[in-house]
Amino acid sequence: MRISDTAAVITGGASGLGEATARHFREMGVQVTIFDRDKDRGALVADEIGAAFAQTDVTDEASVVAAMMTAREAMGRITCAVNCAGIATGAKTLGKDGPHSLAEFQRTIDINLVGSFNVARLAAAEIAKCTPSEDGLRGVIINTASIAAFDGQKGQSAYAASKGGIVGLSLPMARDLARDGIRVMAIAPGIILTPMLMGLPQEVQDSLAESVTCPKRLGRPDEYAALARFIIENDYLNGEVIRMDGALRMQ
Repeated sequence: MRISDTAAVITGGASGLGEATARHFREMGVQVTIFDRDKDRGALVADEIGAAFAQTDVTDEASVVAAMMTAREAMGRITCAVNCAGIATGAKTLGKDGPHSLAEFQRTIDINLVGSFNVARLAAAEIAKCTPSEDGLRGVIINTASIAAFDGQKGQSAYAASKGGIVGLSLPMARDLARDGIRVMAIAPGIILTPMLMGLPQEVQDSLAESVTCPKRLGRPDEYAALARFIIENDYLNGEVIRMDGALRMQ
């Protein structure tokens, strides 16, 4: 796929990894529609970069169906979906206050895993309508996992489980969509300097950076965006999860 010929929907595009990806893609000439729950921030970012915006709850089928219609009307077609929407929660399976909240576990799975699948399946239906390339390819879906899927920390049962599900989706979804010429990939970021981490004290950020093998710094959202672009352009990447973590292996 040529990056400049891409028409992408990006969930969580109003902040963090999603915003960085939306901005980078627009710089490369990609048509972009941002999906985000934050109506004000989403509309602001979209206006700044010349993208379309659809207020979206990724866990709600009707909301995502409507968002896909908005994207199709704005761009004429959809050839790529990048799932960045998600939440990070922290609680031990059994803590000082008792067992892990079941509602919070379910909420994390619902947004991070079910929400990603909901967007991916509906995006696939749109991508499948596109004219295939000479190789029979029509588009690509990029999901966001995490190194927590492999090296989950204490208190990350819900988060690690949700991201482990993203890892598990990659190959079977790629096989499901092969006949439609749709590739499926996942990126598993390490410790990335998103707005959430930026709010931590500098000494905490420095300590986290020191745990990275090389380079000894936190990752940048624009590095995620650059990897997403590379995945789009490299047609032979399919059904795989790429760790982007500076060789960090969590204790």
